Amino acid sequence: MARPTVLLLIPHLGGGGAEKVFALLATGLSSQKYSLHLGIVLSATSPADDLPSEVTVHALRATRVRSAAFRLLALVRRLKPQVILSGMFHLNFLVLLLRPLFPRSTRVLVRQNGTLSTSLSQDGLPAYTRPLYRLLYRHADRILCQSPAMAADLARELALPPDLLAVLPNPLDIDSIRRTADLSSNKWPGPSPHLLAVGRLSREKGFDLLLEAFQSVQESFPAAYLLIAGAGPEEAALKAQCHQLGLDPAVHFAGRVDDPSACFPGASVFVLSSRHEGMPNALLEAAAAGLPLVAMPASDGVRNLLCGQPGVWLAATISAPALAASLLQALTALQPGERFPHPFIENFQMSSAIRAYEDLIDSSIREPRR
Repeated sequence: MARPTVLLLIPHLGGGGAEKVFALLATGLSSQKYSLHLGIVLSATSPADDLPSEVTVHALRATRVRSAAFRLLALVRRLKPQVILSGMFHLNFLVLLLRPLFPRSTRVLVRQNGTLSTSLSQDGLPAYTRPLYRLLYRHADRILCQSPAMAADLARELALPPDLLAVLPNPLDIDSIRRTADLSSNKWPGPSPHLLAVGRLSREKGFDLLLEAFQSVQESFPAAYLLIAGAGPEEAALKAQCHQLGLDPAVHFAGRVDDPSACFPGASVFVLSSRHEGMPNALLEAAAAGLPLVAMPASDGVRNLLCGQPGVWLAATISAPALAASLLQALTALQPGERFPHPFIENFQMSSAIRAYEDLIDSSIREPRR
Protein backbone atom coordinates (compact mmCIF):
# COMPACT_ATOMS: atom_id res chain seq x y z
CA MET A 1 0.00 0.00 0.00
CA ALA A 2 1.11 3.56 -0.69
CA ARG A 3 2.36 5.47 2.31
CA PRO A 4 0.00 8.20 3.55
CA THR A 5 1.15 11.66 2.59
CA VAL A 6 1.67 14.02 5.54
CA LEU A 7 2.13 17.73 4.88
CA LEU A 8 3.65 19.78 7.70
CA LEU A 9 3.06 23.53 7.35
CA ILE A 10 5.00 26.28 9.10
CA PRO A 11 5.43 29.97 8.22
CA HIS A 12 9.23 29.77 8.40
CA LEU A 13 12.09 27.81 9.93
CA GLY A 14 13.42 30.41 12.31
CA GLY A 15 14.68 29.80 15.81
CA GLY A 16 11.36 29.84 17.68
CA GLY A 17 9.85 26.98 19.66
CA ALA A 18 7.12 26.16 17.13
CA GLU A 19 9.65 26.05 14.30
CA LYS A 20 11.89 23.72 16.31
CA VAL A 21 8.94 21.41 16.98
CA PHE A 22 8.14 21.16 13.28
CA ALA A 23 11.78 20.59 12.36
CA LEU A 24 11.91 17.75 14.90
CA LEU A 25 8.65 16.32 13.56
CA ALA A 26 10.04 16.37 10.02
CA THR A 27 13.15 14.61 11.33
CA GLY A 28 11.43 12.16 13.67
CA LEU A 29 8.26 11.03 11.88
CA SER A 30 8.83 7.73 10.11
CA SER A 31 9.70 8.16 6.43
CA GLN A 32 9.02 4.44 5.99
CA LYS A 33 5.50 4.88 7.27
CA TYR A 34 4.66 8.27 5.69
CA SER A 35 5.53 10.29 2.62
CA LEU A 36 6.71 13.43 4.41
CA HIS A 37 6.45 16.95 3.05
CA LEU A 38 7.27 20.27 4.70
CA GLY A 39 5.66 23.46 3.39
CA ILE A 40 7.50 26.67 4.32
CA VAL A 41 5.20 29.58 3.59
CA LEU A 42 7.28 32.75 3.80
CA SER A 43 10.09 33.80 1.51
CA ALA A 44 12.31 35.23 4.25
CA THR A 45 13.20 31.99 5.97
CA SER A 46 16.25 30.01 6.93
CA PRO A 47 17.22 27.02 4.77
CA ALA A 48 16.05 23.49 5.53
CA ASP A 49 19.46 21.93 4.91
CA ASP A 50 19.45 19.97 8.17
CA LEU A 51 16.29 18.01 7.33
CA PRO A 52 16.48 14.39 6.16
CA SER A 53 16.64 13.85 2.41
CA GLU A 54 13.40 11.82 2.65
CA VAL A 55 11.48 15.01 3.52
CA THR A 56 10.37 16.97 0.46
CA VAL A 57 10.53 20.71 1.18
CA HIS A 58 8.15 23.09 -0.60
CA ALA A 59 9.07 26.79 -0.39
CA LEU A 60 5.94 28.81 -1.16
CA ARG A 61 7.89 32.09 -1.01
CA ALA A 62 4.96 34.27 -0.01
CA THR A 63 5.56 37.70 1.49
CA ARG A 64 2.83 37.21 4.11
CA VAL A 65 0.91 34.17 5.31
CA ARG A 66 -2.42 35.41 3.99
CA SER A 67 -0.95 36.04 0.53
CA ALA A 68 0.00 32.35 0.26
CA ALA A 69 -3.59 31.15 -0.27
CA PHE A 70 -3.37 30.26 -3.97
CA ARG A 71 0.07 28.68 -3.69
CA LEU A 72 -0.96 26.66 -0.66
CA LEU A 73 -4.16 25.50 -2.32
CA ALA A 74 -2.24 24.47 -5.44
CA LEU A 75 0.22 22.50 -3.29
CA VAL A 76 -2.54 20.67 -1.43
CA ARG A 77 -4.45 19.87 -4.61
CA ARG A 78 -1.27 18.48 -6.15
CA LEU A 79 -0.09 16.41 -3.17
CA LYS A 80 -3.56 15.29 -1.99
CA PRO A 81 -2.21 14.69 1.54
CA GLN A 82 -4.06 12.41 3.92
CA VAL A 83 -3.04 14.72 6.78
CA ILE A 84 -2.09 18.39 7.04
CA LEU A 85 -0.50 19.50 10.30
CA SER A 86 -0.29 23.26 10.63
CA GLY A 87 1.47 25.36 13.27
CA MET A 88 0.99 29.05 14.28
CA PHE A 89 -2.51 30.45 14.61
CA HIS A 90 -2.52 32.77 11.56
CA LEU A 91 -1.47 29.89 9.30
CA ASN A 92 -4.06 27.67 10.99
CA PHE A 93 -6.72 30.25 10.06
CA LEU A 94 -5.64 30.18 6.42
CA VAL A 95 -5.61 26.37 6.25
CA LEU A 96 -9.08 26.11 7.81
CA LEU A 97 -10.47 28.85 5.54
CA LEU A 98 -9.22 26.88 2.52
CA ARG A 99 -10.37 23.53 3.84
CA PRO A 100 -13.64 23.36 1.81
CA LEU A 101 -11.43 23.42 -1.31
CA PHE A 102 -9.16 20.57 -0.16
CA PRO A 103 -9.72 16.93 -1.17
CA ARG A 104 -12.38 15.40 1.09
CA SER A 105 -9.95 12.72 2.22
CA THR A 106 -7.57 15.30 3.73
CA ARG A 107 -7.60 15.56 7.51
CA VAL A 108 -6.55 18.86 9.08
CA LEU A 109 -4.71 19.03 12.40
CA VAL A 110 -3.79 22.42 13.86
CA ARG A 111 -1.34 23.05 16.67
CA GLN A 112 -2.06 25.75 19.24
CA ASN A 113 1.08 27.47 20.52
CA GLY A 114 -0.10 29.53 23.46
CA THR A 115 -2.81 29.93 26.06
CA LEU A 116 -5.63 31.50 24.09
CA SER A 117 -7.24 33.62 26.80
CA THR A 118 -3.92 35.26 27.67
CA SER A 119 -2.93 35.82 24.05
CA LEU A 120 -6.25 37.51 23.31
CA SER A 121 -6.02 39.77 26.35
CA GLN A 122 -2.32 40.68 26.25
CA ASP A 123 -0.94 40.43 22.72
CA GLY A 124 -2.80 43.33 21.10
CA LEU A 125 -4.36 41.06 18.48
CA PRO A 126 -7.01 42.49 16.13
CA ALA A 127 -10.62 42.43 17.37
CA TYR A 128 -11.58 39.86 14.72
CA THR A 129 -9.12 37.25 16.10
CA ARG A 130 -11.52 35.75 18.64
CA PRO A 131 -14.42 35.42 16.12
CA LEU A 132 -12.04 33.74 13.67
CA TYR A 133 -10.95 31.27 16.33
CA ARG A 134 -14.59 30.52 17.14
CA LEU A 135 -15.58 30.20 13.48
CA LEU A 136 -12.65 28.16 12.19
CA TYR A 137 -11.14 25.98 14.91
CA ARG A 138 -14.21 23.79 15.26
CA HIS A 139 -13.68 22.70 11.63
CA ALA A 140 -10.30 21.09 12.37
CA ASP A 141 -10.16 17.32 12.80
CA ARG A 142 -8.00 17.80 15.88
CA ILE A 143 -6.53 20.75 17.77
CA LEU A 144 -3.18 19.92 19.33
CA CYS A 145 -2.35 21.51 22.68
CA GLN A 146 0.87 21.34 24.67
CA SER A 147 -0.63 20.90 28.13
CA PRO A 148 -3.97 19.93 29.72
CA ALA A 149 -4.27 23.50 31.04
CA MET A 150 -3.95 24.90 27.51
CA ALA A 151 -6.60 22.47 26.24
CA ALA A 152 -8.98 23.39 29.06
CA ASP A 153 -8.51 27.10 28.35
CA LEU A 154 -9.13 26.60 24.62
CA ALA A 155 -12.28 24.54 25.23
CA ARG A 156 -13.59 27.14 27.65
CA GLU A 157 -12.84 30.14 25.43
CA LEU A 158 -14.24 28.64 22.22
CA ALA A 159 -16.90 26.26 23.61
CA LEU A 160 -15.24 23.34 21.84
CA PRO A 161 -16.11 19.68 22.42
CA PRO A 162 -13.42 17.87 24.45
CA ASP A 163 -12.91 15.17 21.82
CA LEU A 164 -11.71 17.82 19.36
CA LEU A 165 -8.67 18.53 21.55
CA ALA A 166 -5.53 16.43 21.94
CA VAL A 167 -2.68 17.05 24.38
CA LEU A 168 0.71 16.11 22.94
CA PRO A 169 4.14 16.89 24.43
CA ASN A 170 6.66 18.91 22.48
CA PRO A 171 9.28 16.55 21.04
CA LEU A 172 12.69 17.27 22.54
CA ASP A 173 15.99 15.78 21.36
CA ILE A 174 17.28 15.41 24.91
CA ASP A 175 20.37 13.36 23.98
CA SER A 176 21.49 15.97 21.42
CA ILE A 177 20.97 18.83 23.89
CA ARG A 178 23.02 17.08 26.56
CA ARG A 179 25.73 16.11 24.08
CA THR A 180 26.10 19.70 22.83
CA ALA A 181 26.16 21.03 26.38
CA ASP A 182 28.82 18.49 27.36
CA LEU A 183 31.03 19.20 24.35
CA SER A 184 30.74 23.00 24.38
CA SER A 185 33.28 25.10 26.22
CA ASN A 186 32.48 27.66 28.89
CA LYS A 187 32.56 31.02 27.09
CA TRP A 188 31.13 33.12 29.92
CA PRO A 189 33.27 36.11 30.98
CA GLY A 190 34.29 36.70 34.56
CA PRO A 191 33.17 34.97 37.74
CA SER A 192 29.67 33.63 38.32
CA PRO A 193 26.76 33.97 38.74
CA HIS A 194 25.84 33.79 35.07
CA LEU A 195 22.17 34.19 34.13
CA LEU A 196 20.90 32.90 30.77
CA ALA A 197 17.63 33.88 29.07
CA VAL A 198 16.55 32.77 25.60
CA GLY A 199 13.64 33.94 23.46
CA ARG A 200 12.26 36.35 20.92
CA LEU A 201 12.77 39.96 21.94
CA SER A 202 9.08 40.76 22.19
CA ARG A 203 6.84 42.02 24.97
CA GLU A 204 5.34 38.67 25.96
CA LYS A 205 8.82 37.32 26.77
CA GLY A 206 9.16 39.83 29.62
CA PHE A 207 12.80 40.76 29.12
CA ASP A 208 11.98 44.28 30.33
CA LEU A 209 10.92 42.71 33.63
CA LEU A 210 14.10 40.64 33.69
CA LEU A 211 16.28 43.73 33.29
CA GLU A 212 14.49 45.39 36.21
CA ALA A 213 14.91 42.27 38.31
CA PHE A 214 18.56 41.93 37.32
CA GLN A 215 19.27 45.42 38.63
CA SER A 216 18.11 44.21 42.07
CA VAL A 217 20.18 41.03 41.73
CA GLN A 218 23.33 43.06 41.11
CA GLU A 219 22.96 44.81 44.46
CA SER A 220 23.58 41.45 46.19
CA PHE A 221 25.73 39.86 43.45
CA PRO A 222 27.80 42.66 41.88
CA ALA A 223 29.63 40.20 39.59
CA ALA A 224 26.38 38.81 38.13
CA TYR A 225 26.26 38.68 34.33
CA LEU A 226 23.18 38.28 32.14
CA LEU A 227 23.16 36.90 28.60
CA ILE A 228 19.99 37.32 26.55
CA ALA A 229 19.92 35.20 23.37
CA GLY A 230 17.34 36.18 20.79
CA ALA A 231 16.25 38.78 18.27
CA GLY A 232 13.01 40.62 17.77
CA PRO A 233 11.11 43.91 17.57
CA GLU A 234 11.87 45.02 21.15
CA GLU A 235 15.65 44.88 20.75
CA ALA A 236 16.23 48.65 20.55
CA ALA A 237 13.87 49.37 23.46
CA LEU A 238 15.49 46.72 25.64
CA LYS A 239 18.99 47.98 24.92
CA ALA A 240 17.87 51.52 25.75
CA GLN A 241 16.34 50.27 29.02
CA CYS A 242 19.53 48.39 29.81
CA HIS A 243 21.57 51.54 29.30
CA GLN A 244 19.16 53.63 31.39
CA LEU A 245 19.45 51.14 34.26
CA GLY A 246 23.24 51.31 34.08
CA LEU A 247 23.53 47.61 33.24
CA ASP A 248 25.52 47.79 29.99
CA PRO A 249 28.73 46.20 31.36
CA ALA A 250 26.82 43.27 32.88
CA VAL A 251 24.30 42.44 30.12
CA HIS A 252 25.05 40.98 26.71
CA PHE A 253 22.46 40.79 23.92
CA ALA A 254 23.76 37.87 21.87
CA GLY A 255 21.23 38.10 19.03
CA ARG A 256 19.76 34.97 17.55
CA VAL A 257 21.58 31.83 18.69
CA ASP A 258 20.88 28.75 16.57
CA ASP A 259 21.70 26.29 19.34
CA PRO A 260 21.25 27.77 22.83
CA SER A 261 22.55 24.57 24.44
CA ALA A 262 26.05 25.76 23.50
CA CYS A 263 25.53 28.50 26.13
CA PHE A 264 24.64 26.06 28.91
CA PRO A 265 28.18 25.30 30.17
CA GLY A 266 29.01 27.91 32.79
CA ALA A 267 25.42 29.15 33.16
CA SER A 268 24.37 29.40 36.80
CA VAL A 269 20.62 29.56 36.12
CA PHE A 270 18.22 29.66 33.21
CA VAL A 271 15.60 32.42 33.51
CA LEU A 272 12.12 32.29 31.98
CA SER A 273 10.82 35.85 32.35
CA SER A 274 7.76 35.51 30.08
CA ARG A 275 4.49 37.22 30.84
CA HIS A 276 2.75 34.30 29.15
CA GLU A 277 3.80 31.10 27.39
CA GLY A 278 2.37 27.83 26.19
CA MET A 279 5.08 25.26 26.89
CA PRO A 280 8.36 27.05 26.12
CA ASN A 281 10.97 24.97 24.33
CA ALA A 282 13.82 27.10 25.65
CA LEU A 283 12.84 26.20 29.22
CA LEU A 284 12.55 22.50 28.34
CA GLU A 285 15.96 22.49 26.66
CA ALA A 286 17.56 24.10 29.72
CA ALA A 287 15.86 21.54 31.94
CA ALA A 288 17.16 18.72 29.72
CA ALA A 289 20.70 19.94 30.39
CA GLY A 290 20.05 20.08 34.13
CA LEU A 291 20.27 23.85 34.57
CA PRO A 292 18.65 25.38 37.66
CA LEU A 293 15.46 27.13 36.56
CA VAL A 294 14.00 30.45 37.68
CA ALA A 295 10.64 31.09 36.04
CA MET A 296 7.61 33.31 35.97
CA PRO A 297 4.26 31.49 36.35
CA ALA A 298 3.69 32.20 32.66
CA SER A 299 0.75 29.80 32.27
CA ASP A 300 -1.08 27.11 34.18
CA GLY A 301 0.86 24.60 32.10
CA VAL A 302 4.22 26.05 33.15
CA ARG A 303 3.08 26.35 36.76
CA ASN A 304 1.82 22.76 36.88
CA LEU A 305 5.03 21.47 35.30
CA LEU A 306 7.44 23.29 37.62
CA CYS A 307 5.66 23.73 40.94
CA GLY A 308 7.44 21.90 43.77
CA GLN A 309 10.24 20.56 41.57
CA PRO A 310 13.81 20.48 42.96
CA GLY A 311 16.12 22.95 41.26
CA VAL A 312 13.22 25.23 40.32
CA TRP A 313 12.39 28.65 41.73
CA LEU A 314 8.94 29.79 40.58
CA ALA A 315 8.09 33.47 41.04
CA ALA A 316 4.96 34.23 43.06
CA THR A 317 3.56 36.66 40.49
CA ILE A 318 4.41 37.96 37.04
CA SER A 319 6.36 41.03 38.10
CA ALA A 320 9.93 42.28 38.29
CA PRO A 321 10.05 42.26 42.12
CA ALA A 322 8.77 38.66 42.28
CA LEU A 323 11.28 37.56 39.66
CA ALA A 324 14.09 39.34 41.52
CA ALA A 325 13.11 37.60 44.76
CA SER A 326 13.19 34.17 43.09
CA LEU A 327 16.54 34.90 41.45
CA LEU A 328 18.05 35.95 44.75
CA GLN A 329 16.70 32.83 46.48
CA ALA A 330 18.16 30.62 43.76
CA LEU A 331 21.56 32.30 43.61
CA THR A 332 21.88 32.24 47.41
CA ALA A 333 21.02 28.53 47.60
CA LEU A 334 22.97 27.20 44.62
CA GLN A 335 26.51 25.85 44.60
CA PRO A 336 28.73 26.89 41.65
CA GLY A 337 27.96 24.73 38.63
CA GLU A 338 25.14 22.86 40.40
CA ARG A 339 22.86 20.81 38.16
CA PHE A 340 19.57 18.92 38.67
CA PRO A 341 18.09 15.80 37.02
CA HIS A 342 14.65 17.41 36.36
CA PRO A 343 12.90 14.04 35.88
CA PHE A 344 9.78 15.75 34.47
CA ILE A 345 11.70 16.36 31.24
CA GLU A 346 11.60 12.67 30.29
CA ASN A 347 7.93 13.11 29.30
CA PHE A 348 9.18 15.19 26.35
CA GLN A 349 11.71 12.62 25.11
CA MET A 350 11.64 12.71 21.31
CA SER A 351 10.92 9.01 20.78
CA SER A 352 7.78 8.98 22.94
CA ALA A 353 6.57 12.38 21.71
CA ILE A 354 6.96 11.34 18.06
CA ARG A 355 5.09 8.12 18.78
CA ALA A 356 2.21 10.17 20.21
CA TYR A 357 2.12 12.31 17.07
CA GLU A 358 2.15 9.23 14.84
CA ASP A 359 -0.71 7.67 16.82
CA LEU A 360 -2.75 10.84 16.35
CA ILE A 361 -1.98 11.00 12.62
CA ASP A 362 -2.99 7.35 12.19
CA SER A 363 -6.23 7.71 14.13
CA SER A 364 -7.11 10.89 12.21
CA ILE A 365 -6.74 9.03 8.90
CA ARG A 366 -9.04 6.23 10.12
CA GLU A 367 -11.76 8.46 11.57
CA PRO A 368 -14.52 10.09 9.51
CA ARG A 369 -14.01 13.69 8.50
CA ARG A 370 -15.57 16.20 10.87
